[in-house]
Amino acid sequence: MVNDRQSLDLTRLSRPDGGGVQEWLISEAPVPYLEAVAAMEARVGDIAAQKAPELVWLLEHPPLYTSGTSGRPSDLLNPRFPIFATGRGGQLTYHGPGQRIAYVMLDLKRIRPNVRAYVAGLEQWIIKTLAAFNVRGERREDRVGVWVSRPDKGPGFEDKIAAIGVRLRRWVSFHGIAINVEPNLAHFNAIVPCGVTDPRYGVTSLVDLGHPVTMADVDIALRWEFEAVFGSAAAQPPIVIEETSIIQN
Repeated sequence: MVNDRQSLDLTRLSRPDGGGVQEWLISEAPVPYLEAVAAMEARVGDIAAQKAPELVWLLEHPPLYTSGTSGRPSDLLNPRFPIFATGRGGQLTYHGPGQRIAYVMLDLKRIRPNVRAYVAGLEQWIIKTLAAFNVRGERREDRVGVWVSRPDKGPGFEDKIAAIGVRLRRWVSFHGIAINVEPNLAHFNAIVPCGVTDPRYGVTSLVDLGHPVTMADVDIALRWEFEAVFGSAAAQPPIVIEETSIIQN
């Protein structure tokens, strides 16, 4: 069944003043998880205090697992990689090379202070990005994230291609989304991804679905489709960075 978030009015996520996110950053080297969290914490505080612009940060992590506020220890089947408890929503998931992470730090007071609408907006952003590569992503009533139907595997089979986990502080968002571009899908076998145990539901990626796109291709689509959901971004191109400290103000 399609999630009722599909029916939310997302036009109200665009800023009434026509302004947009002022800064986009891309980290070329994998960013250690705790460094990323520390950087987000600092930036969110500065955004809330109006000392720094909003930020969308595109990056990859080294192989690791994160457990959200609903995570269960039993969902870690094999501690193959480091695991980090995190304050984002959701359960246990994998992050690693080949997965595009987008950490989104927006002041929702400027657009629409509504958590459900914001999550639906992130879903719509992912769905539109996947559509740029002729992949039909869909919401599901009982499962978070974005899914693709897999009739090639059998009736009722579906795979998750993107995850969502968010946190808010003073109505400033952080954490965000993860799209599987070309990660090692075997690394998901060591966990129960997002607590989903039904054998019909697996994990996939753009490359696994037969779309050999690059991370740069996905970044372009993410930037373009973000504007369609959340309003125009700043005109300057994303800044490519190597050091996390660049965004610590």
